[in-house]
Amino acid sequence: MANKNFPSVSMFRFFANSGSILKNPLPFHHENFEKLGDTFQLNIGPGKSVVFSRDAGFAQYALQKNQKNYKKSTIQTVDLAKYVGKGLLTSEGEHWRKQRKLIQPAFHKKQLMQLLETIQAAILTELGKIETKGPMDIFPIFNDLAFQTVVKSLFSSAVGESEISRLQYITEAAQKMLVKELRQPYLGWWFQLGGSIKHHVGLTQEAREILKTLVAKRKNSGVREGDLLDMLLDARYEDGNAMEEEQLIDEILILFTAGHETTSNALTFTAELLARDPQSQDKIAEEVERASQETTGLFEFIQACPYTKNVIEESMRLYPPAYFIDRVNIEDDEFEGMFIPKGSNLLFSMHEIHRHSDLWEDPDRFMPERFAEGNAQKHSAYYFPFGAGPRMCIGNNFAMYEMILAIAELVSRYKISPNSIPIQILPLITLKPKHAILKFELR
Repeated sequence: MANKNFPSVSMFRFFANSGSILKNPLPFHHENFEKLGDTFQLNIGPGKSVVFSRDAGFAQYALQKNQKNYKKSTIQTVDLAKYVGKGLLTSEGEHWRKQRKLIQPAFHKKQLMQLLETIQAAILTELGKIETKGPMDIFPIFNDLAFQTVVKSLFSSAVGESEISRLQYITEAAQKMLVKELRQPYLGWWFQLGGSIKHHVGLTQEAREILKTLVAKRKNSGVREGDLLDMLLDARYEDGNAMEEEQLIDEILILFTAGHETTSNALTFTAELLARDPQSQDKIAEEVERASQETTGLFEFIQACPYTKNVIEESMRLYPPAYFIDRVNIEDDEFEGMFIPKGSNLLFSMHEIHRHSDLWEDPDRFMPERFAEGNAQKHSAYYFPFGAGPRMCIGNNFAMYEMILAIAELVSRYKISPNSIPIQILPLITLKPKHAILKFELR
């Protein structure tokens, strides 16, 4: 239903631009933001509309200050859930609260410290595959690195390469199918009739069977690995019961989907930005060398690399992996004079908020010093790389530790230079890099 409170983009314009939207919707959205203001309504079909916003205050209101009146849309709770189940990312209400309380301890800093050597080993293995003979696409390296890190952190060494490859293929194939469904809603009948959805749901069932086998092997072995799987198997609800098998598989699938995709994207964009900024590379290399000499453990090393962390944070500002956050309001609401009827579909553009000229000085420029100690806190009201509020990503510390270790190792080994300008993007469920061709030479 049209909402007269918001400037509107017609259904005709939506369909007229459907081809370009399918490839990359961001220019279309940016054009509308510039023309209509920080919040507008896009009519996508008879009686169907989506409210897009780059108003950081509105985002913070929906995600934090009045979060109880806002739930995730069916994009995640239905469309994505059919491929990955009802885990933390896709569940709502009491089920979500119960799962979050159960799983949160597994991602506490003290628990993650036990996984750092496993994470580092996966990083060293994958970065060893970088070639210095000529230009290469770095994304597959980081994609494998991030997936291997999640798999090894979950299952230690109990999973074979063929199983990892199959799980990775299925995870990525399901995402591509979901993108088609979301960007071409008018072809939903064809995806059903042609069997595409059924095929991909069948693939995810295959992934579930692989995971069930791995879990059964662990239970039957009686061996403790001290990994995430052990932590999830040990977790108990308030009534003393453990997760049922199907719920456990849902949570593992969510960790695969959310854990590797966003990290591989962020690492690739960071490498691309560094390739265009030799001074930042040199700063990281000096910091890493100093930290290596002055620290003994990996956690201490991570803490001794603040500039490396700043670089990653600035990279996620410019290229936030979760570039949109969706919400639907449960009851009528109002924000700064805007009336929001219950059931409104809201999409907050992190990509636009993170580049808003009212919020950031020289917003399109790569400036890691924005996040130097003393500066980072002032951005908290409009910087959402891992979301915000109670639904903030549970794996944010895991991801940051992994990325700091990976970028530190990458830059200490190689000097990076670009092969093309500008950086190219491929917005799918997450913001992915496209043709990330870089050159590497030993430092």
